[in-house]
Amino acid sequence: MARALYIHWPFCVKKCPYCDFNSHVRDGVDVDAWETALLADMRYEAELAGGEKLESVFFGGGTPSLMPPALVGRLLEEAEKLWGFDPQIEITLEANPSSVEAAKFADLALAGVNRVSLGLQALDNSALRFLGRLHDADEGIAALGVAQQHFGRVSFDLIYARPGQTVEEWDAELSRALAFGTGHLSLYQLTIEANTRFATDVRRGVFTPLEEDPSADLFALTRDKTDAAGIPAYEISNHARADEESRHNLAYWRYQDYCGIGPGAHGRRGGVATVRHKKPENYLSAVEKAGHGASELRPLPLQEQAAEALLMGLRLNEGINLGAMAQRFEIPENKLVERQRLRMLCDLGLAWSDGDRIGVTPQGMPLLDGLLGELVHETLVEA
Repeated sequence: MARALYIHWPFCVKKCPYCDFNSHVRDGVDVDAWETALLADMRYEAELAGGEKLESVFFGGGTPSLMPPALVGRLLEEAEKLWGFDPQIEITLEANPSSVEAAKFADLALAGVNRVSLGLQALDNSALRFLGRLHDADEGIAALGVAQQHFGRVSFDLIYARPGQTVEEWDAELSRALAFGTGHLSLYQLTIEANTRFATDVRRGVFTPLEEDPSADLFALTRDKTDAAGIPAYEISNHARADEESRHNLAYWRYQDYCGIGPGAHGRRGGVATVRHKKPENYLSAVEKAGHGASELRPLPLQEQAAEALLMGLRLNEGINLGAMAQRFEIPENKLVERQRLRMLCDLGLAWSDGDRIGVTPQGMPLLDGLLGELVHETLVEA
């Protein structure tokens, strides 16, 4: 039964070279048609994954903060009717920190949104230009101030380990970020993904990525400063005050069921992986014909579920409960993780083990991708 709902709004306000949804820029949107389709898709999911109250709703995608507040309110009204809301429900909306979007914050709060996640990404104009962002630092900080006026919980993200960035520069930028007093920060190291503008720029010699040792120094500084500020890491890149962790993202990392609706949305519920049609027109057509927008409904073998749960759960400081996982997926503990390698990593101070729980230490987190390859049992990887 799903306790989390993800609603994907595909449309962007304008083209951006770093956006995955360039094909989703539209001059106009038929809001009534989208309300009808999203509500139908939501009802379909509730029939299959209802029965427990929702603990989180997350509006993400292209530029969800440009959704009409009335549509946001209507979707939340229907979600509460279908599932019911936990008294402490978290309702998050992603937003770009532009003045246009900030102008909608008051109405979005009235519609029911109680948490906003802002994509600041940097507090320096030259860095924002490098990252391809359309806002400048002053506009982003102003939007943050407006968000703090209207929402009880505010998070924003920054990208560090940028080319040439020094410890001193990141120390100053992070100090400034912490001074804004939000209860949650997402602090991501810059990664160069294949088939992106960044990958092309690196190949052409436009810039050189920061090397591993300086990046590790910045990671250590990030952990130390956020710990000291009372906003420690609870996941490899996410930091929060007590009780301000992202409940929605925790549902992903703890491998709990969640429903996903809207173009391109993914979901996991009842051992089934769901994927919605990505192109908006195809999504609308599918909902009209079938009553839902799913392009794929794939039952997941238990071994694949276990592998996903391990890969997600070991991102968390709390780690995973091997005993509970073995029972859930009907797989012996010694077939979930490589015990000998776990002991070796514990001896090296890169992993920890406490009863049924295992996890990755702060020293091991910068090496997480490599450690996961060592820890997850080979039979799960092969599956």
